[in-house]
Amino acid sequence: MKKLRLFYLFILVAIAGTAQEIKVNDTLSREASIKYNLNGNSVNFTPETPPLNQIAGAPKAFYTHYWEFGDGHYSTEENPKHTYSKKGTYEVTLWATNNYDTGKPPTTRPKKVAIDTVTTAMKETASMETDFELLRNREPIPNEEMVAILRYKNLKNYATNGKIYLFYNEHKYNANNFELVATRTHHGEKATLENVFAYTNETNDTHTYLASITHNYLTNNAQLQDSTEKMNLALTLEDAKTYYKNWSSFDFNSMEPNEERNIFFTLKTTPEMLKDTSAIISVRGVYVPDANFDNHKVKEMEMEIVTSHDPNKMSSNATFLNYRFVRSKTLKYKIKFQNNGEGPARTIRLETDIPDMLDKATLQVTDMYPKCDICPKKEVAYSCLDTTYTKTQAIFTFKNIYLPGSEQKNVKEYDSTKGFVKYKIKFSKDFHKKKTKSRTSIIFDKNEPIITNYSTTRFLPGISIGVKAGYNSFANLDNSNSYFLGATISPYKSYRLYWQVELLNSFHSYNGNTQVEERIVDGAQGFQFLERTATNTSYDNVDWEVPVLLRYNVNNYIGLGAGVQGTISVSEKQAQNILVTQFEGTSPDAPIFNTEEVSFNSSNSFTNVRTGFLIEVTAGFARIGPSLGARYVVNFEDNFNYLQLYAIWKF
Repeated sequence: MKKLRLFYLFILVAIAGTAQEIKVNDTLSREASIKYNLNGNSVNFTPETPPLNQIAGAPKAFYTHYWEFGDGHYSTEENPKHTYSKKGTYEVTLWATNNYDTGKPPTTRPKKVAIDTVTTAMKETASMETDFELLRNREPIPNEEMVAILRYKNLKNYATNGKIYLFYNEHKYNANNFELVATRTHHGEKATLENVFAYTNETNDTHTYLASITHNYLTNNAQLQDSTEKMNLALTLEDAKTYYKNWSSFDFNSMEPNEERNIFFTLKTTPEMLKDTSAIISVRGVYVPDANFDNHKVKEMEMEIVTSHDPNKMSSNATFLNYRFVRSKTLKYKIKFQNNGEGPARTIRLETDIPDMLDKATLQVTDMYPKCDICPKKEVAYSCLDTTYTKTQAIFTFKNIYLPGSEQKNVKEYDSTKGFVKYKIKFSKDFHKKKTKSRTSIIFDKNEPIITNYSTTRFLPGISIGVKAGYNSFANLDNSNSYFLGATISPYKSYRLYWQVELLNSFHSYNGNTQVEERIVDGAQGFQFLERTATNTSYDNVDWEVPVLLRYNVNNYIGLGAGVQGTISVSEKQAQNILVTQFEGTSPDAPIFNTEEVSFNSSNSFTNVRTGFLIEVTAGFARIGPSLGARYVVNFEDNFNYLQLYAIWKF
């Protein structure tokens, strides 16, 4: 009994020890909560966020905040104060974004705030420098939510009724990038459900305003656009429909002069969102300030797809390119950075990789922040951006600037600590179809470099159709005569390794082996004689050959290949001749006393299935254009090995 108790005790200890070894995964999602202090109709908000999980080697992790107060206003401050203009119950929402953190952004439950008295008059202050803006609370991450803010303002001297459009999900991507989860309006905007657009009256040129745009220029069909007022609304809307799959449209009414309004869109990024983390996607807005006229504004907001929220990033519009049409294309890059220090940065150095395939001589800076002039060749005391080059890099240096740090005292505007450089560049005269990647080292004053993500350039496979013709030499067949004509399909102008599939129509005539049969025949009166039967067969075939091979371009002129091949005779015609010879004795040297000759013709379809492997070499223009080749095919049947000599032209 004592031994049994000891045995049970041993089992319990073992189980307890094993349980301590098991790591229990934390399946609970992180949550942030909203705290507030109410004073009449003024409310001070405070976020309570979970601890951050620091990314090793990255700058100090931190949160950014985006608040919606439920009355059409919002804030990006950490601890905002908001004054409500009317009594009522408002739903306040917080989106906290974790930067340099390994986890997902925390979720937040909306908080109801009841305003029972109005003790402080709310003063509407103009915050928009232009009359139309598109903003977002963070960059898109697959399978997470983000908020797009569409801001519009009435710059006219009379109350207006107008229209607002938001376009999303670009046609150039097969999968949708966004799902529109919710739309929040606060000024009586009404969604229009019709699929066809209603256009306005003739253009009124008496109310033309220009807006100064600092960020997010719109590229549409290779034409640069900004928010300067445009006239042809029908063309703008039809063009947006050809570029985007989905849209939402709204009518608004009774908008007073200088009044500002916001519409909020919650966009759920789909799991199928393009996974390339240096790719740029966009949404587009169209603002018609007065529905009686065609005057309108267009704004496009570019966004970089990310896997984690990191303010220091490099992105490009050259993520996927068609190599056949890319030579004249201008690539656009954007380098974003943020000063996360406790003090301002005076000098910022961006050391950016430039792939060999790009021509540094064509590089042009198109925009930057802090906004400053391009540095002259001599030293100057004012703020400027200097660009120098090494063999493999372009170095952008902000000199004599002031970029505040996010941890700096009295810095409340988070965006003021951010900067960027946009530049465009063209391809070199000679470049190959291969993946490239580049990244940037960001150096604030004399601090350690911060390394961005890789911005990659990939080429779509494309399709190359080839025309091929040649001659097949069968050394082991008599009177063989074989020639072919066919087509090939392969990726367009591959750099090194690629697959190629062919369909060849071959016309082949040859003689088969002569079959001879001899026998002793008993004749009349015990006479014996030798009878010889000789059978000759000739073939006239139409064959389909389907080679599948892996090819490798050694350089621009020499290519190698190896693969497998299947062959079938789609049409086979046989001509058989039988000659019977009878000798007067049993010896073939005896005199012939009788001969008979008989011929037969027959035909078959889809016979003689053969398989084999092949090796080949080509010389000429290996990637595109004409070349000559030699291929040796080893069939898994006797007498069907052959040498193929051909010419090919790939388009």
